[in-house]
Amino acid sequence: MTHPLFTPAQLGQIHLQNRVVMSPMTRDRAIGNVPNELMATYYRQRSGAGLIITEGTSPSPNGLGYARIPGLFNEAQVAGWKTVTDAVHGAGGKIFVQLMHTGRVSHALNLPEAARVIGPAAIVTPGEMWTDQSGQQPFPVPEVMSEKDIADTITEFATASKLAIQAGFDGVELHGANGYLLEQFLNVASNQRTDRWGGSVENRIRFVEAVAKASVEAIGADRVGIRLSPYGVFNGSTPDAQTDELYLTLIERLNTLGLLYIHIVDHSSMGAPPVSPELKAKLRAAFKGTYILSGGYDAARANADLAEQRGDLVAFGRPFISNPNLVEKLKASASLQAPDPNTFYTPGEKGYTDYAA
Repeated sequence: MTHPLFTPAQLGQIHLQNRVVMSPMTRDRAIGNVPNELMATYYRQRSGAGLIITEGTSPSPNGLGYARIPGLFNEAQVAGWKTVTDAVHGAGGKIFVQLMHTGRVSHALNLPEAARVIGPAAIVTPGEMWTDQSGQQPFPVPEVMSEKDIADTITEFATASKLAIQAGFDGVELHGANGYLLEQFLNVASNQRTDRWGGSVENRIRFVEAVAKASVEAIGADRVGIRLSPYGVFNGSTPDAQTDELYLTLIERLNTLGLLYIHIVDHSSMGAPPVSPELKAKLRAAFKGTYILSGGYDAARANADLAEQRGDLVAFGRPFISNPNLVEKLKASASLQAPDPNTFYTPGEKGYTDYAA
């Protein structure tokens, strides 16, 4: 039996020790939105992964929608992330930062002074979100992004990409999934604009394409990947009749930019509608770069899908929370420790860095 999951891989110019990717997972430990030593310990503990993708990290004060998530737009944040990247590289790992602008998925109480809750349209995210000051709060109506807001945000992504390289990251992942700002432009549930940024497939992919192009121009295509979630329903996203066409068209545009990888989210294991095998196969065939699989994988399924060339790398999420040495455990077919959901998003080391290796 072959075990391709544990074989080395090449990601552009980057050599990976195996094909296991640690998925980006929000953990809310960045006090004051600045990465810290505790976070450096957390990521260093998990450096056995071939590639670590960090938690969502905002390129803008406007994108810090959740409590205690990190940013990457000032010197303190660059210095904090440098501590993290040094720790991971010192342990032999590779690490990309996920750039996530929360857009309408936000609340004023979670934002710094003068920051704004913005989105492509004045459509409220369903549900509520946590604030440290007042607990659960309903989502507010976002401000509709003007042409200047859109241009400024594109620039913020490019600047954050440059800062990522300064901070020692091996590259960046643009978060175009899970109902955050990039997907808010792609999705009809959050984008009902009538200008050049909304309506047709061509118009709805324009913002994502512009952000990707700006990031590529800033740091090079071989350092930029993107995460996408076709058929995702997180944060109020809704599939429509043009979903397949939209993502296949977007992939064509990303190919022209030479993007390093696409990371396809399939949250069907968590109750979301599945991404059809047909669409996955079409995306895999269409994209010219590396394809990262995700969605409730174990080692057996990961090895089978890699052997059948359904993807090049496989991302694991929650198992990494409570099993910092996940790769070793998967190799040994050892039992995995279950994570404690009560500490997923709480501050401090409990449920974060205190899981036994």
